[in-house]
Amino acid sequence: MSSASYRFSIGPWNIGRGADPFGPPVRPAVAFDDVLAAAVNLGFEGIQFHDDDAVPDLENLSPSKIVAEAEAMKRKLDGLGFVAEFVAPRLWEHANGIDGGYTSNDPAARRWAIERSKRAVDVALALGCDLIVMWPAREGTAVRESKDPIAASAQMIEAINAILSASPRARIAIEPKPNEPVDHAFVPTIGHALALGARSADPARVGVLIESAHAILAGLDPSDEMGFALAAGKLWSVHLNDQNGLKFDQDKVFGAANLRGAFDQVRVLEAADYAASGAFIGFDVKAQRTQAADSATAHLATSKAVFLRLVEKVRSFPKQTAAQCIAARDYEALERLVLEHLLAA
Repeated sequence: MSSASYRFSIGPWNIGRGADPFGPPVRPAVAFDDVLAAAVNLGFEGIQFHDDDAVPDLENLSPSKIVAEAEAMKRKLDGLGFVAEFVAPRLWEHANGIDGGYTSNDPAARRWAIERSKRAVDVALALGCDLIVMWPAREGTAVRESKDPIAASAQMIEAINAILSASPRARIAIEPKPNEPVDHAFVPTIGHALALGARSADPARVGVLIESAHAILAGLDPSDEMGFALAAGKLWSVHLNDQNGLKFDQDKVFGAANLRGAFDQVRVLEAADYAASGAFIGFDVKAQRTQAADSATAHLATSKAVFLRLVEKVRSFPKQTAAQCIAARDYEALERLVLEHLLAA
């Protein structure tokens, strides 16, 4: 078993105001510097960025000013011992991206999406990282007949190639999700993401980010999705969380809905020696809407504690006994072995 230590990262959106579609925020906004202070206290090392988390108001800044602002942010991170894990262009919250960015029916919106994505590469490099996360949030439809899926596939590859062309150092991790905010997404699963990467101009620089809840929303097992990506050497980041069935994206504490599923995710990461790769464990979790502001980081502390406890469970699992069950094709005994191991103090 590897002796490498896991590295953990969070995004500023993981410490939020407690808003949902059915009511106003229930906690005050948290300033970015306060997010960083909380991350220090929680023992995180990496910060995940949307482009405008690192450089606010970047739409109104020149390319050189964007780089200068990102460099100032890097100095702040350096002073706290943080590194930037990735930068994701936030296309889905801008008016130009309302119908999708890369797959919009408006050619001007498509050009805007690609140019903003190139600026995200500038931000990432100035922050000292090379990973761009592509979450194709609105790249899909509410009405299937509103877009041509053949054309959309070509448009997604055009966007990937444009990001790769922005710098020979840039890498892309595609983060698939089957729905929400669209009804049907064009890149719903890891298989779709890897297929797009394979058709890009430089497949070696295109990998994936797997979010547990997104896999569950696609009706898939997150550990199987991770295994598929790991077998291809393409799992470059994870967003661990949990999901109570095929509902809206809940971003629950890791292991909160399905502890055994969480165990299996840790198990496959351990099997691949993911920690030794240096890639981060990210927790894309949100505090419950009812949580008071003074304890609205407990969801992050709990997710990290559960992950580390499950690492211990995976490493102490009686593998020889399990192998005997498998050799005897006694899967009932294997089932009990797993359950008793998880229940043991």
